[in-house]
Amino acid sequence: MKVFKIVAGTLLIALGLLWSLQGADLIQIKPVLCVANCEHIAGGSTLWLSIGIITTVIGLVLLASLRLKRRL
Repeated sequence: MKVFKIVAGTLLIALGLLWSLQGADLIQIKPVLCVANCEHIAGGSTLWLSIGIITTVIGLVLLASLRLKRRL
């Protein structure tokens, strides 16, 4: 369970930071996998900025829970 929390927390932090930076229009990445007509989205997105921040916080909480249990 400890390994799962470490991997999941790290993955959530990485994705959250990526989504936050894309939402803030600091990073622009072209679509990797498209099913239909894919267009490059220009400009920031408040929705993705919010999702990224929330995801990063969830990852940090998950990793912080490991430290709290170790101290108790």
